Amino acid sequence: MVIFNRMAEPTTTTGLLARLTLRALLNPFVALDLLALTWAFRRRGWWRRLPCLPVPDREYVDWRMHTAYGEERTLPPVADVVRFARWRRRILRD
Repeated sequence: MVIFNRMAEPTTTTGLLARLTLRALLNPFVALDLLALTWAFRRRGWWRRLPCLPVPDREYVDWRMHTAYGEERTLPPVADVVRFARWRRRILRD
């Protein structure tokens, strides 16, 4: 019996954020991992530039996507983001 159908990977940044938000709402530990990851990736001096949001620099995100997936403007699968956030927590804890 299938309870949940596997959803297709999001094709937009908004879709990726929506799926990650849903995963965070369903699992508080994932929420903590994703919040810690977001805070770690924030741009230096983020409060000095409008909009004052702690988001990563676009060049840094492009570099991360290129090193991970071989293409700058790709979206990572939701499972990869969650897996990386959990891995980061475990590495920093030890």
